[in-house]
Amino acid sequence: MAEGGSVFSEEFNEEDDEEFQDAFEVLPEPSAVNLHASIEDAMTAMNLFLNNGFDEAKTHFKKLADRSMYHALGYGTVMFLQASMTFDAAAIDSAYEVVKHSTSICNRHRRKSGFMDSLYKQKTYYDDLTKEQVHAELCYAECLLERALLTFIQDENLINFIKGSLRIKSCYNSYKECVQILSRRNWKIDDEKVHFESGVCLGVGSFNLMISLMPTRMMKLLEFVGFSGNMRKGLLLLEKGAQFNSMRGPLCSFALLAYHVIITYVMGTGEGDVKFASDLIEQLLVRYPKGAITLFYLARLNEVAGNINNAVVRFEESIDSQKLWLQLHHLCYWELMFCHCFKGDWLLAMKYAEKLLAESRWSKATYAYQKAVFLLMCDEQSENTKSHVMHLLQ
Repeated sequence: MAEGGSVFSEEFNEEDDEEFQDAFEVLPEPSAVNLHASIEDAMTAMNLFLNNGFDEAKTHFKKLADRSMYHALGYGTVMFLQASMTFDAAAIDSAYEVVKHSTSICNRHRRKSGFMDSLYKQKTYYDDLTKEQVHAELCYAECLLERALLTFIQDENLINFIKGSLRIKSCYNSYKECVQILSRRNWKIDDEKVHFESGVCLGVGSFNLMISLMPTRMMKLLEFVGFSGNMRKGLLLLEKGAQFNSMRGPLCSFALLAYHVIITYVMGTGEGDVKFASDLIEQLLVRYPKGAITLFYLARLNEVAGNINNAVVRFEESIDSQKLWLQLHHLCYWELMFCHCFKGDWLLAMKYAEKLLAESRWSKATYAYQKAVFLLMCDEQSENTKSHVMHLLQ
């Protein structure tokens, strides 16, 4: 009897729609890398990354990125994160090329279905897939998602919007195929199943959660064209994925933390579970006690819980924990700015707005406005201050 998770929705039981595929470059066939060893080595690099070894992790992934789908995925993911945080055009272009190559590596390992397979998949189809082909489908979906998101931020024009949308749909179809593999394959004894299942939980759970947060009209439109937007199902899948001791397990935890301590407060739904988030943080701190990302979420948890002084200390710890990715500092500066607002310390809040204005590429207009407002809130209003405020607001 095939194994599978009961939390997966019935909408994934239909056959895949026709996929949009890019033309892939012809790649040389390098020597194979054992799948189990590849996953274990990629997990080592992931742990390096989450413990602030950003450059070491990138180097670790890069060395086998031409031979291993997991290293190709990891290298592309690090480049994607760097580009999406900096919004630097050169970094985005570089990341796009790396992710494009990573997608090609994963696609090379996928099973190439024939015409009859697309019409009718025999009962033994999923059992006939090799371990490499099973994991290649999942890695391919993840690479497609990163490539689609880079397409959106690379150049905001109509053509790129259409291309990105088609890639999102193709990515979603690959995840649907992964659900079929998970549910219908006879796994027997498979040490790599835990990595595959946690990846499916991460991808399908995130899709359901993100789409459920869309405005009602947009969500209905997305559901009409084949997407699923069930919040409860998305949260359950992410919670299930977070329980696995796998490469993607911590990523499920971070996705849940983002929902419970950031998204619910930004959107004003008030549905964040602070106690559940606290339990997740405690588990992550055991593995990544000095990790900048973990410390950021710990600080944000204290902030939403009203422990502002503790939040300030934790944000400063996150900043001090690493000096390589300054964009993580900017996230902390943004939160520290509001922490000092809550405390009524307008001068310190202004200082963080000033740092963001000088260092961050995100929105100079927003930072300038915030700096001006905080200056106006200060008790002392010299003529120079008033003149500077007018300059900032122009």
